[in-house]
Amino acid sequence: MPWDRRRRSLIDLLRREGAGDRVLQAMDRVPREQFMPENVRPDAYEDTPLYIGHNQTISAPSMVAAMCQLLDIPEGCKVLEIGTGMGYHAAVMAELAGPAGTVFTVERIPELADQARTVLSKLGYDNVKVFLRDGTEGLPDFAPYDRISVAAAAPDIPKPLVEQLNDPGRLVIPVGRYFQQLMLVEKRGGHVITTDKGGVAFVPLLGKYGFKGY
Repeated sequence: MPWDRRRRSLIDLLRREGAGDRVLQAMDRVPREQFMPENVRPDAYEDTPLYIGHNQTISAPSMVAAMCQLLDIPEGCKVLEIGTGMGYHAAVMAELAGPAGTVFTVERIPELADQARTVLSKLGYDNVKVFLRDGTEGLPDFAPYDRISVAAAAPDIPKPLVEQLNDPGRLVIPVGRYFQQLMLVEKRGGHVITTDKGGVAFVPLLGKYGFKGY
C-alpha cells in the first residue's frame, strides 16, 4: 500500500479515537516514514512507538496527537521541544506553528541530532532549529517559549523549563520513573497550574535535571 494511503488510514483511526482536526491535518502533511531507520519503516503508520536506535523510540502517533492537542499550538507560536529523536514530532509542531512560527528542538545524542537536521532540511522544514544540548536545562538562548514539549520522562518537572515558559504558556511533560503521568503545566498571570493527564510510558529524560545513571 502506498505511503499516503497508509497515512490516511492512520489519520482516520486517530480521528475515530477523538483527535482534533487541526492536529490531524498537520500530521497528514508529515511523511512519518522519513523520520525513522529503514528497518522499521514498514511499520511507520502503525499506532505504536518504534525503536530508532541509541535506546530511543519515536512516539506512537496517538501520543504525538495527544501532546499536540494539549499544547494547542497556534500559528506564529515559538515552541521548544526536548528530545528531538529523528524529528517527527518537531515537524508536526512546525506544521501547526506555520511559517511564522519556530520550533527549537534539543537532542542530547549527536547521531540523532544530525539525522534530524538532515531529514528536516530535506523536507523543507526551515522553521525547525536543532540543537545538541542537555535538554533538561532547556534552551535559554531563545526563551521565553509559548509552548514546551518534552518527549522523555523526568523525575520532576525541571525548573529551567518552567522558568523559560512564557506567560501565558503551556508545557507538556511525562513525569515518573516506573509509573509515569503526562503533566500539563500552564503559566497564567504569574500562576503555575499543573494538571495530571493520565498514565504514559516514555524513555527516561537524562541530564542535570533528569535521571542520572539510569
